[in-house]
This record gives sequence, structure tokens and C-alpha cells, in this order.
Amino acid sequence: MSDDAKDAGLVAMISSILGGNKRAEAASPPPLADVAPSAPPVPDVAQIPEADSPKLQEPSDEAVPAPALVAPAAPSLTPDGKRLLPAEAIAELVLGELRKLDDFPASGVSVTVYGYRNWNAMLTFAPFSTSFQNATRFRQALPDLVFKLRRFVELEI
Repeated sequence: MSDDAKDAGLVAMISSILGGNKRAEAASPPPLADVAPSAPPVPDVAQIPEADSPKLQEPSDEAVPAPALVAPAAPSLTPDGKRLLPAEAIAELVLGELRKLDDFPASGVSVTVYGYRNWNAMLTFAPFSTSFQNATRFRQALPDLVFKLRRFVELEI
């Protein structure tokens, strides 16, 4: 669209708002048929015949093979017998143990697992999810819980 057409459309809009339609007719934008399209035309998409459509086919008497069930892989173990788990899984373990404590909030708590050999965990609370005293109590319980879990779980990298 040219600058003149834009200016004419802007003048027409301002004139119609202010109530002076005298210039709006003289400066009206060109009709849409006169303006060249900016995008190339879309080519026709090939249609699937109705007989070939999978939804419209008749059900056959042939048995459809059931998908093979994948057995869960054996948990990875370290040489000293600890389970190798990703950080998300360890965070869920920590959160599950913390939920057993009295007054632990049902939502608004985030556990972040970080580190490598001696992984650690950090608690963050959303505003108004718990009181300051309870948050302090949960944070003080976290090191003991992490110490116990480190005996059984190693962080997978």
C-alpha cells in the first residue's frame, strides 16, 4: 500500500471522528480490488479421494496387532549400589518426604536439586503458600532428609 493511500485513509478516519465528512469522500482509500495482493496466491491442495480415506473404509476382519508393551528398564545402579536418578526424580522424592511433615503446603513449593557427587536440594516457596516460621522449619528439616537420601540415590548427569 502506498503512502498516499495510507494518508488518505488516515485523513478519512480523522475526519469521520471529528464529524467533517466533507473531505472523507474526496480522500477515501482506493477500493480493495485495485490494490495488488501482497502475498502470492496459495496453490490448490490435492484432495484425498473418499474411498482412500482411512475414516471411511470398512472395518476388515483382519486382526490388528496390539502394540508391544515396553517393559520398564532396570534402574541404573552405581558400583556401590545407589540408584542413578535425574534431578527431577530426586526432587519428587524430596518433595514426597517433605509432604509427610505437619502443615506442609499442598502447592506453591519448588524443590531444586543441584550439584553432582554431593548433590543438594533447595526449597523455594511461593508468596502466601506458608508462614515464615513453617518455611524455616521445613528448610531446617531438608539437610537431614538430603543426607538420608544420598545414601540410596545418586544424581544422574
